[in-house]
Amino acid sequence: EGLTFTDALEMKGLSKYFSGGEASVEALIAGNDMLCLPENVEQSIDAIKKAIKKKRLSWDDIDKKVRRVLYAKYQLGLSQPQVIQTENLVQDINKQTDYFRARVAANVVTVMNNKAGLLPFVAGGKIAYVGVGTSALNTFGERVKNDFGADTYFLPYNDSAKAASILTSVQAGGYGKVIVGVHNFTTRPANNYGISPSVVGLINALQSNNALTFVFGNVYAAQNFCNASTLIAMYEDDAIFQNAAADFLQGKISAKGSLPVTVCNISYGTGIAVNRFAPVGTSPEWASVDSIVQDGVAKKAYPGAVVIAIQNGVIKYHKAFGRYEFDPASQPVNLESLYDLASVTKISATTVSVMKLVEEGKLDLNKSLGDYLPYTVGSDKAPLKIKDILLHQAGLNPFISFYRETIDSASGQPSPALYHEKMDADFNIPVAKNVWLRHDWNDTMLRRIVQSKLGVHGKYVYSDNDFILLGKIVEAISGQTLDQYAYNTFYRPIGMATTGFKPWQRFGMERVVPTEEEKYFRRQLLRGYVHDEGAAMFGGVSGHAGLFSNAYDLSMLYQMLLNGGTFNGERYLKEETIKQFTAYSSDISRRGLGFDKPEKDNASRKEPYPSALASSETFGHTGFTGTCVWVDPKTDLVYIFLSNRVYNTRANNLLGQMNIRGKVQDAIYKALEEEQKNKMAKTPETKSSASF
Repeated sequence: EGLTFTDALEMKGLSKYFSGGEASVEALIAGNDMLCLPENVEQSIDAIKKAIKKKRLSWDDIDKKVRRVLYAKYQLGLSQPQVIQTENLVQDINKQTDYFRARVAANVVTVMNNKAGLLPFVAGGKIAYVGVGTSALNTFGERVKNDFGADTYFLPYNDSAKAASILTSVQAGGYGKVIVGVHNFTTRPANNYGISPSVVGLINALQSNNALTFVFGNVYAAQNFCNASTLIAMYEDDAIFQNAAADFLQGKISAKGSLPVTVCNISYGTGIAVNRFAPVGTSPEWASVDSIVQDGVAKKAYPGAVVIAIQNGVIKYHKAFGRYEFDPASQPVNLESLYDLASVTKISATTVSVMKLVEEGKLDLNKSLGDYLPYTVGSDKAPLKIKDILLHQAGLNPFISFYRETIDSASGQPSPALYHEKMDADFNIPVAKNVWLRHDWNDTMLRRIVQSKLGVHGKYVYSDNDFILLGKIVEAISGQTLDQYAYNTFYRPIGMATTGFKPWQRFGMERVVPTEEEKYFRRQLLRGYVHDEGAAMFGGVSGHAGLFSNAYDLSMLYQMLLNGGTFNGERYLKEETIKQFTAYSSDISRRGLGFDKPEKDNASRKEPYPSALASSETFGHTGFTGTCVWVDPKTDLVYIFLSNRVYNTRANNLLGQMNIRGKVQDAIYKALEEEQKNKMAKTPETKSSASF
C-alpha cells in the first residue's frame, strides 16, 4: 500500500524502446501512481488518452491514482497553503540530507558475528582502539577515545611494518577489549581492496584480545575477517556512519541491519539483532522488583513485561521479563520490545502537544470546543471548555463503541459496505491487517461524538472522547496530523527512535508485542495495530490511544518533563507550563490537566493509588493494555511499566487484581532507599549531610 513511483522515464535504456509517451502508458498499466520525468509530457498525456480510448487503461484507473496521490498529500499536511521561497532553494532541498543519512546509518548497523558475546558492549577496564587504514584519529577513533577512554594505535596501509609493534603493545597493555576500525580501503576488489596481508594478520591476531572489528565500506571486504569473533559491517566510511558505530557501542542505537550480499558464508538478508541496552538492576536491593514482575509472568497476569526506573537521570533498573505470548516457544521480550501504550497516549502525545500550543499562545484553555472545531458549532458540545475537557469533567460521554454499528447484523461480520481487505482510494483507513475502513467514516465517528448525550457538567467522568477531540484540536491548530505534530515537536528532536503511531508501517511486526486475539471485530491477533477499537477506526492515530514505544525511548520524554522542559541541552517546554499541567487542578477529582495523579487521601486509603510511596507531586497515567508511566519530582524518579496484559483476552485482569504496577512502584522506592543507605554505610563521613 502507499504510492508507487517510477524511476526517470527519460532514461535512454527505456525511451529507446518506448517512445512517444508509450513509456508513461506502460508505467501506469504496471501499477505506478507517479510518473517521474517523462521524456515528453504532452506526448505522454496524448498517449494516455489514446490508451483509455483503446481500453488499455480506464478513467477509473486514473481517478483512483489521483485520489491516492491527493490522499498522500493530505496526510503530509499539503492541504494547507505552503509558499515556497526560491532563494537558496538547492540548499533548502538538501538541508536534511545529513539527517536522513544519519537515519539510514542508525538502521543498517549489521552484526555479522557475536561469538564472544561482547555485544551489547559494556565498557569497563582498559580499552584499546586500533585504527587500520588511518594515521590519525578520525570521527570513530575520537568517539572511542573520548567515550571510553581508549588508548589509540594507527596502522596506515603503507606502513605494514608497524603491525608487529602494534600487536606487541596491545598484547602487553593489559586491555580488556580492543576496538578495531577498518577504514579507507577501496571499493573495488582489485588487490584485495587495498588491504595488505599484514593488516589481515594483525586483525586476526587481535581476536584473542576480545576484539570488536568494525568494517567501514564495501561489505565484501569483510571476507578478510571471517574469523573475527565480533564483526560489524558499517557500509560507508564517513563521519555520519562512524558516529553511528560509536552510538551503537554506547547503546544509543541497536543493530538491526542485515547483509545485502552473502559474505563469510553468512547469507544475504541475515544479521544478528543486538539490542542497544544491557540489563540494569542486578544488585540485591532490586531483587524484590524482579520477584514481583516474575510472579506476574508465572501467574499469567501477562506473558511478559519491561520495567525501567531512572533517578537523577541515571538508569537504576531496566529489565525485560517473559515472552511475547504465553507459548514457551514464542519470542522472548527484550529491552527493545515495542508495546501498545493504550491511554498513556493521552499524556505522551496529546497532552504534551496541548502544552506546547498553550505556551505558544495558539490554544487557550478557557476557550471552548466551538472556538477550534467548527463541526461542534450549533451543538451542546460547542460551549465545553478546553480546561474541563482536560480534567474529564466537561460531561462528554465516556466511551462510544464506534465499531458496533459497522458490524453486519445478519452475518455478525464487519460490513462489506464499510470494510475491504485491500486498500484503494475509497477504503484507505487501516484498522488492522487486511482490514481497511471506508475513507469517509471518520467524519461519521466525529458526528457520533457531537450527537452523543451530554452528561452532567462538573462531574468527574473519565472519557476517551475528551481526548479524541483534544487530538483533533491539535490537528486543527497545527495543520498537521497528531502523529506528525508529536513526532516533529518532541519524538524526533529528543531522539525517541521507537515512539510513535502505526508501528506496522515503521518497524514491521517482529519488534511489536501482540495484544489481544480479538474475535468480535477485527477477528485476528492484533500485533503492530492499535488494540483500542476506536483508535483503530481512526487509522491508528487518535488522541486517546494508538501510541507505541519501548520503555527507554518513552522515558526520555518524561525525563524532559522532570528536567523542567529540557533534554540534552535543548528546551521543549517551559518549566511553568509543566508545573501548571502536572499540579492538582480539580476540586472534585485527583486529576491534573491531562495527567493523572495520586489520590489526595493516599496516606489514609486502604488501596492507595498509584502506590503507597508516591508523593503528591507525582504525575503520569496508566494504560488499558497493562502499561503505566509515573514521574515523581520529589524523588527525581521516572518509572515505566509496560506489559501486554490483554493477551490473549482483555478479560484477564490479574494485573489489576494483583496490583502489580503499584507494588513494583513501591519496590522501586524501597530499592532506591536501600541503595542510598548502603552507600552511606560505605562512606560514614557523609552521613550527616546525605539524604534520600
